[in-house]
Amino acid sequence: MASHIASRPRPRPAHTQGSTHCAYTPDGSKLVTVGSNNTIRVYKTGFDGEPQNIDDSQEQNLALSTGNDFFVAGSEDGTVSLYTFEGNMFDRFLLRTTLPVRDVALSPDNKWCAVASDELTVKLVNVDDNTELRTLQEHGKPTKHLSFDPKGTMLALSCTDGVVYVYSLTSDRPELIRKVDGVIGRTENDSDASIKVAWHPDGRAFAVPTPTRGIQVVSKTDWEKQRAFSNGHDGDITALAWSPNGALLASAGKDKKLLIWSTQDQSVVARYEYPSVMDIAWHPTKNLVSFTTSDGEVFICTDFVPEQFSSLLRLPKQPAPFIHDPLAETSANGRRPEVNGHHPPLAPRPRRGSLESLDDLLDENYGDLEDDFVVDDDGAGYALNAGRKRPAEDGAILGEPPSKRGNFFSAQYHQSFQPGSTPWRGNRKYLCLNMIGFVWTVDQDSHHTVTVEFYDHEFHRDFHFTDTFLYDKACLNDNGTLFSCPPKDNAPAVVFYRPHETWTQRNDWRIQLPQGEAILAMSLSDSFVTVTTTGNYVRIYTLFGIPYRVYRPKSTPIVTCASWRDYVLTMGNGPVGADGMTRLLYTIENIKRDEICQNEDTVALPEGATVKSVFFSDGGDPCIYDSTGTLLTLLHWRQPSRASWIPLLDTKLLPRLASGRKKESYYPIAVADNKFHCIILKGGDQYPYFPRPLLSEFDFSIPLTSAPTRRKKSKKSRKNALEAELDDDIDMDGESSSEGEVELDNEEGENGAAPESRPLEQNYLLKGLQAAQLADLVDATTSSADQRAALARLELDIDKTLLQLLAIECREGEERGMRALEVVGLLRDRSGRMVEAARKIAERYGRTILGEKIQEVGEKLVGGDDDDDDEFA
Repeated sequence: MASHIASRPRPRPAHTQGSTHCAYTPDGSKLVTVGSNNTIRVYKTGFDGEPQNIDDSQEQNLALSTGNDFFVAGSEDGTVSLYTFEGNMFDRFLLRTTLPVRDVALSPDNKWCAVASDELTVKLVNVDDNTELRTLQEHGKPTKHLSFDPKGTMLALSCTDGVVYVYSLTSDRPELIRKVDGVIGRTENDSDASIKVAWHPDGRAFAVPTPTRGIQVVSKTDWEKQRAFSNGHDGDITALAWSPNGALLASAGKDKKLLIWSTQDQSVVARYEYPSVMDIAWHPTKNLVSFTTSDGEVFICTDFVPEQFSSLLRLPKQPAPFIHDPLAETSANGRRPEVNGHHPPLAPRPRRGSLESLDDLLDENYGDLEDDFVVDDDGAGYALNAGRKRPAEDGAILGEPPSKRGNFFSAQYHQSFQPGSTPWRGNRKYLCLNMIGFVWTVDQDSHHTVTVEFYDHEFHRDFHFTDTFLYDKACLNDNGTLFSCPPKDNAPAVVFYRPHETWTQRNDWRIQLPQGEAILAMSLSDSFVTVTTTGNYVRIYTLFGIPYRVYRPKSTPIVTCASWRDYVLTMGNGPVGADGMTRLLYTIENIKRDEICQNEDTVALPEGATVKSVFFSDGGDPCIYDSTGTLLTLLHWRQPSRASWIPLLDTKLLPRLASGRKKESYYPIAVADNKFHCIILKGGDQYPYFPRPLLSEFDFSIPLTSAPTRRKKSKKSRKNALEAELDDDIDMDGESSSEGEVELDNEEGENGAAPESRPLEQNYLLKGLQAAQLADLVDATTSSADQRAALARLELDIDKTLLQLLAIECREGEERGMRALEVVGLLRDRSGRMVEAARKIAERYGRTILGEKIQEVGEKLVGGDDDDDDEFA
C-alpha cells in the first residue's frame, strides 16, 4: 500500500519539457533547478513564493552541481557555465567540449569540477583557474555519470560500456585504480535509465542501479558486492540518493514509483507514485526532499519521510550496508561494560565536574568522553567505534571524536585475531589457511556453506556442508577440523569438532559456552582443543570433548593462541607502555605435565607494531609474523626465563624487492622444512582472496645487511672450489653441508669482510639456530637416534661453514689473521680434527704464523684445556 506525504506537494512548473535536474546547496539554504529552457530557478528554502530566476543561460542543461557560493551547469552545446549566487548571475565559462556534456560534479572542497561528455575523456578543471586542467583518459569510453567520494580522493565514472572506472586523485596525475565490472549495465548516453554512482556518506561504499532493477552496494575497500536493495522497482531506475546521514536511500524508476529504503535492513519504508522522476535531492538537515521530472516540474516535499521513520534522519552518520561490516567486527573485540553478562543499552553518563575540578582543568571534554555513547546491543551498527583504538578512518561515524588530551588517558589494546583466517570480503571468508589445507565459507543470507579442502588427497577427502550455526572461525590439522560460531540473540557460542576418521563410528561433538561468552581465538593440536573467550577464560578440551582445564590468564584481554602437541601458547594485553599501548605478553605451558615454560614474558615488537600471526613450526618451535613483515622464532623457550625472539626473515629485505619497482606483502602460512611458507599479496591487499592463490616459500635470511645484489658466477665457482678443498682437508666421516649455492650477496661491508663471506655468515647463524633448537628438543624429550644424528650433522655443517670462512680470510691476506684465528675459536668439534683441518688450510695459503697459533689451539683442546680467555693473545 502506498504511503502518502503529509501534505502532497504541488508540482511547480519550472522548465519546459525535457531533462530537468535539481540540487541543494551544501548549507541547504537554496535549491537550484536547471532544464531544457534558458532559465535557471533558485528557490529559497522555507520560502513558498516565487523563485529567483537567472535568465539568458544556456539551453538544454543536462547536469548541475552546487556549492555554497556558486553552482555549475553543463549543457548539450558542450559548455560548462559557472553562476554565482551573489546577484544570481552568469559569471564565466569553465570549459567547452566538442560533444554534449552529460554530467558535472564539484569536488567536496569546491576547488575542482569534473566534466563528463560524449567524448572519450573526462576533464578536471580548476574552478579558480580554468587553465589548470587534468585529463582522465584510461577508461576510453564515453562517460554518462561521475561522482566524487565524500573525501574527494576518488572519482567514480559510470561509462556506457557497463563498467565503473574509479580514479585516484591523490596525486597531480589521476590514476585509474579499479574497474568495477558486472554491476551496471550497458546503456546509451541519452538514456533515461540511471547508472550513476551514489557514494554512501561514510565513504566506505557506493550504491549503483543494476540492470535487474535493483540497487547494489559495492565496498570501496575490496570492490566486492555487499548488500542489495531489491524487489522494489518494476522498471529501470532513473534516480537515487542517500539521505545526509546514510540511514535512508531514495530511488525513483520508470514504474512511476518513488521509494524510501531503510539502509539497515534494505526494506522499503515508504512508497509514493510520481511518474518521470529524473533527479532527487535531500536537504542536508531537514526532513525535506525535492525531485524533478522530465515534464520540467519540480516537487518540494516537506515531511517526505513518514513520521514513524523520521527519527532515522536524526541519527548520527550511519554505516554503509555491508554483509559483514569490518568496523562492526572490530568493535566486537572491544571491551564493554556488562551487567549480569549482558551489555547495557546505554553506558552510564559520568557526573560533570565542577568548575574547579581536575577534569575541567585538564580539558573541557575530559570526563565527558562517554557522553551520548550508544552501545550497539541490537546489532544495528550504531556503535561502530566502541573499543576502537582511534576514530573510524572514514570520518566520525559516531560524530566528533573526543579530544586528543582525553584519549591520552585511555590505553590502546591489541585486538584479538584468529591465526590463519581473513576478514569477510563480500560474502566470502577464509576460516583457516595452513599447510594441511584450507577452510572457507560463503554467506548465503539464511545460512553459510562451508568447504574444507586438503592439499594431499591421498590421506583426506574434501568435504563441504550447509552451516546453519554460521561458523566464523576454524582450525585444521591431520586429525580433524574445529569450528566455532559467535553467540547470537539467545543462542550461546558453540565449539564444534569433526574428526577426519576414527576406528569407531566418527564421533562429532559440539559444546556450548556459557551465555554471553564469545570466542576470541582457538587452536587445535594433536592432543588438545584450546579456546579463548571474552570472559577472559582459556578453556581446554581433549580431542573428544572432555573438559580438561579452565583457567583465567593474567594478561587480559586475550589476543590469540596457538598449540602444538601438549604445549599451548596464549597471548594477551599486559601493562600500558609509555606510548599508551599495552605490551603484548605470552605464556607457554605444557598442559599434560602442568608445567609453565614461559610465564607472562614480553613479545618482542618494535614501537607501534602488532602481531599478524602466531603458530608453531613443523619442529614445534613458536613463531610470530609481525606488521613490519618480520618472521621471528622463539629460542630456548622450554627453559623458564631464557627465551629470546630471533629474527628468521625480514621480508622487506628480500632480493625480489631490491629494485624497488615491485610492491607486495606476504600473508604468513607456516614455517616448515626450514622455509617460510606464505601467500604473496599484490596491489595493496592485506589478505588473500578467491580464487585461492598458490603458496610461495622463501629461505630464511637473518637480517644482517640491506637487500642483497646478484653475485658473479666467478664467486660461485670459487666457493665450489673451497668446498672441494675442505673435503680433502677434513679427515673424518660426515655429510657435507646441505646448504645449496648462494646466488645473492651484498657489497663489501664497512668491517672489510669479503662479499662472498656474507652467505657463509648467514649460514653459520642459521645452522647455529637450528642446532640450538634441536638440542633443546633432544634435552627436553626422550630423543630418538635420528634426532641425535641430525644434531651431529648440524654440528658438522657449522664447522664446515667456519672452515670455509677461514679459507676466505686466509686468502684475503696476512692482515686478516686475527679474524681468522677468531673463526677457529668458534669451531664446535672438540676432538681436534677440525682444528687440524684449519691448520692445513692456513698452511696451504702460506700463513705460517696463523698456522702456529692454530696449532696452539689444537694442543689446548687435546690437553683438555677449555679456557679460551687467552686464546687470541
